[in-house]
Amino acid sequence: MTSPTAPQTAPGSPRPSRAGLGEDVDAALHLWVVLTRAYAAVNAVAREDIRSHGLTEGEFSVLELLFHKGPVLLGEIQRRVLVSSGGITFLVDRLAEKGLVERRDCPSDRRARFAVLTEAGEALLARIFPLHARRMADAVAALDPDERAQATALLKRLGYGAAAVAGANK
Repeated sequence: MTSPTAPQTAPGSPRPSRAGLGEDVDAALHLWVVLTRAYAAVNAVAREDIRSHGLTEGEFSVLELLFHKGPVLLGEIQRRVLVSSGGITFLVDRLAEKGLVERRDCPSDRRARFAVLTEAGEALLARIFPLHARRMADAVAALDPDERAQATALLKRLGYGAAAVAGANK
């Protein structure tokens, strides 16, 4: 039973703006909630799969980058994996302790160092990455290939737009 003062809306019809900010703002907030929940669900699949191989998400990100790109400068890994310089040092140290990564000097810049997969790291990724890729494909299988392509294009556009707003607010 609804209260006599509650506005009556038909099922499926848009509700009046609760915050009084307008339907476009309400729709944007709803998109944010849906996007966040979808990300959390897909990320849970990734996290579970990564942990099943005895790795953290950060470690896996570094290994995956090196597996696909070959030797990468530590500073470039930092930018691509989105962790601090101290975080990259910690991750590479842990991976080196596990025998999966080694550091190599950069011949053109004495200050720079590369991270490189060891034979063990290469073998591990060759074994687990196809399994991980399949799990991620399963996680997004609710969308058909055309819908995945549309979602990718829309999310890229959304990301660039949000980045522009963030940059404008600095």
